[in-house]
Amino acid sequence: MNTPSLLPYAAPQRLEAGCDEAGRGCLAGPVYAAAVILPPDFYHPWLNDSKQMSEERRDRVREVIEREAVAWSVAGLTHREIDRVNILRASIMAMHRALATLSVMPEFILVDGNRFYPYQTIPHRCVIKGDAMYASIAAASVLAKTHRDAYMRNLSQSFPQYGWQENKGYPTRAHREAIRTYGASPYHRRSFRLL
Repeated sequence: MNTPSLLPYAAPQRLEAGCDEAGRGCLAGPVYAAAVILPPDFYHPWLNDSKQMSEERRDRVREVIEREAVAWSVAGLTHREIDRVNILRASIMAMHRALATLSVMPEFILVDGNRFYPYQTIPHRCVIKGDAMYASIAAASVLAKTHRDAYMRNLSQSFPQYGWQENKGYPTRAHREAIRTYGASPYHRRSFRLL
């Protein structure tokens, strides 16, 4: 596997946080977001956009990020909050919650994607496919995904019929068939097209 050549930061003279979310396209469960400030010399050969990594590698890289980051935080919005405000706003609000609980406040924010609401007075930049370009966004993608996956695996114990252990709430054929068979669970997003 080729090691990705991720850029360490976009604004080298400022303390920079990368932000990303996980679970935006899911039919059930919360959306999670992470904010990560990495030290300037941080490097891990496996770090990449979390979707390009195996589950085992994500879990192992998560441990390294949480141990070595200058600061990191993960936050989420529930399925009910998503239904109330819509998934785009919920994703950005989750990023704001993650930023608000960082132990060190950044001076610049790098965001994966093309939409973000300004956070306090901190300048930001949106980067499409930023999780494959900047180390801090890739790290945030790993934390958001691994924390959310762990939540969905745990929730799956109470609702095994939906296969969340495997699909994590994403709209797989088996997940939609389970909704058709058993109906929606209390954790399904009612504002989404479930079938």
